[in-house]
Amino acid sequence: MKYIDGFVAAVPTDKQKEYLRHARDAAVIFKEFGALDVVETWGDDVPDGKLTSFPMAVQRKPDETVVFSWVTWPSRAARDEGMKKFMEDPRLQNMQMPFDGKRMIYGGFQVILEA
Repeated sequence: MKYIDGFVAAVPTDKQKEYLRHARDAAVIFKEFGALDVVETWGDDVPDGKLTSFPMAVQRKPDETVVFSWVTWPSRAARDEGMKKFMEDPRLQNMQMPFDGKRMIYGGFQVILEA
């Protein structure tokens, strides 16, 4: 059964090109270690909420855009092994995140429906 790692972050709007470069570099590494695909999205219709919302979840500032991303793996076991290798890869040591990683939210999800 496929497994998904999901991520939501706030990226400075003027750093979209830097973010895309970072995402492409990370995607290459994810795929080397078994990911099936990597999807990056740039929010253009992400409303503020009154109780909850993507902007509130990542404490988006006025000059930031919410990104929503996911990595698809063949299984949870493949993800656990691939993510371990990803986190240990020396290429990550030189990679600068063009956003505040402390405000990123993420999690792993079992696919229960694919239509």
